[in-house]
Amino acid sequence: MNTSNLIEYSGSCHCGAIKFTVRAPAKLSVVECNCSICYASGFLHLHIKNENFSLLSGAKKLVAYRFNTKKACHTFCKTCGVKPFYRPRSHPNDYSINVRCLDIPSAGTMSITPFDGKNWEENISTFPEQPVGQPTP
Repeated sequence: MNTSNLIEYSGSCHCGAIKFTVRAPAKLSVVECNCSICYASGFLHLHIKNENFSLLSGAKKLVAYRFNTKKACHTFCKTCGVKPFYRPRSHPNDYSINVRCLDIPSAGTMSITPFDGKNWEENISTFPEQPVGQPTP
């Protein structure tokens, strides 16, 4: 993906204690996973290369949660409990952003692809996208 075609989006947790920006395409391709934690939290994934993410404020308000393989590092605001982003198991050096925490300029700027995360091990090879800025194999 040509990183010169990326625009900047602002994001935050619900209470605003955690603020961040991401660089991503104007038309967002997001993933809706049905694994236990994504389903329960309503997380819509936008996969971002590390260099396209900037935490502006709130680092001390983030709390981490790890389960199962302990590879993913889920981060939540300790004030409002919202999970605006995390380091996923599928690409632990990059970020998965909760699109619902971004200021998106208009409706129709994203497409949503379902992913069967309940059966992650069997389905990871069919994961619908690569992180923004990473070449597709």
